Amino acid sequence: MLIKRLPGWHIKDDALTPEALVLDRRGLLKSAGRIGVAFAAASMPLAGVAAQEVDPSAKLYPFRHNDRYGLGDREITSESTAGNYNNFYEFGQSKKIASAAQALKTRPWMIRIDGLVEKPFEIGIDELLKAMPREERSYRHRCVEAWSMAVNWSGFPLKALLDYAKPLGSAKYIQMQTFLDPEIAPGQKRKWYPWPYTEGLTMAEAASELAFMATGVYGKPLLKQFGAPLRLALPWKYGFKSIKSVNRITFQERRPTTYWEALQPNAYGFWANVNPDVPHPRWSQADEEVLGNWFRQPTTIFNGYGAYVAHLYKGLEHERLFV
Repeated sequence: MLIKRLPGWHIKDDALTPEALVLDRRGLLKSAGRIGVAFAAASMPLAGVAAQEVDPSAKLYPFRHNDRYGLGDREITSESTAGNYNNFYEFGQSKKIASAAQALKTRPWMIRIDGLVEKPFEIGIDELLKAMPREERSYRHRCVEAWSMAVNWSGFPLKALLDYAKPLGSAKYIQMQTFLDPEIAPGQKRKWYPWPYTEGLTMAEAASELAFMATGVYGKPLLKQFGAPLRLALPWKYGFKSIKSVNRITFQERRPTTYWEALQPNAYGFWANVNPDVPHPRWSQADEEVLGNWFRQPTTIFNGYGAYVAHLYKGLEHERLFV
């Protein structure tokens, strides 16, 4: 008999929650019942979950694949595996939030562009998608919890969105924000979290060729549990930096305080670049468990993307770049 032995440092899902936070299971079940989705559907095949709503942008997919960003050391994680193992605290603290996330309404979806730009504006996701240069990229994804996957994201370079937004020269940082709707997202009823979820980058990071805005996955529109209809993909940083369901982008002069940084600044910093030699306060970052294969392999600095991004951090050695 094959017995899976977990490593000594393995952290259970519920143990990853900050100590003051408690899962409101009753509220989650009530919400799931209200939207007519059976709680047991979390174990359904991914195709059954995703089929509940048709995305009006579906006819645009698949996008042309950009071969510049190869995976090297691994294969693409299967859709069923990646789509049923997700962090999306708006819908619960379990990894099995795919069914609950179907409550997210992605149309209409407006993105507000404001702050230090020539002219603030709002734009619908479908209009924005048609205005952007579209492509597919294969990226490694490394979670701060020491697991990883590899995904085919569809979307457009964040740099293209910067050019479209026309930020002023005084803009030094970009802040992204997600939706706020506790009626459909039960996690947002927990007042001890700093909702809505926010993340931030320097303008130099945002302009990196790796920074990518994903609107699709596996050759079709983005599934809701992945952060539909618009999410960020930053493969050289820990996954919590890749904010989901973005509806506001603000250009500003001062560095923003981000969601997890506000909750636990000793464990989750602004930069969050992957580094196997800098441990999390509660576990090592030296290696990672690859989803689907369930084996461990060594983690590499910047998640293997150092050739693209290491130069962004020259002169910033005094910063906590790897937390």
